[in-house]
Amino acid sequence: MYYTYMVRCQDNSIYTGITKDIERRLKEHMEQTEKCAKYTLSHQVIKLEAVWQTENRTDAAKLEYAIKRLTKTQKEELIANTVQVQELLKDKIVAENYRRIHVICQKN
Repeated sequence: MYYTYMVRCQDNSIYTGITKDIERRLKEHMEQTEKCAKYTLSHQVIKLEAVWQTENRTDAAKLEYAIKRLTKTQKEELIANTVQVQELLKDKIVAENYRRIHVICQKN
């Protein structure tokens, strides 16, 4: 399984990434370890906002790329679940390949 995820940073920006191990990756971002993304090294992650699960890395990367090209408003709509990823990105992804899951993780 692969995961495409969106996290909120302390400055209210949103970072999108992919991983095979969501809990490990979030820990790396939140603790700003040497393995965290360059972006999250300078933008403190405070919470996980959304996660989609897929079978392979190719699909996860396609979703990540498509989300990164969205406006901030569209990203906020995805997070709030007022619009489904399948609706917003219907021309860019195969909707059946993704399933939104709920993982709770927030910096204390």
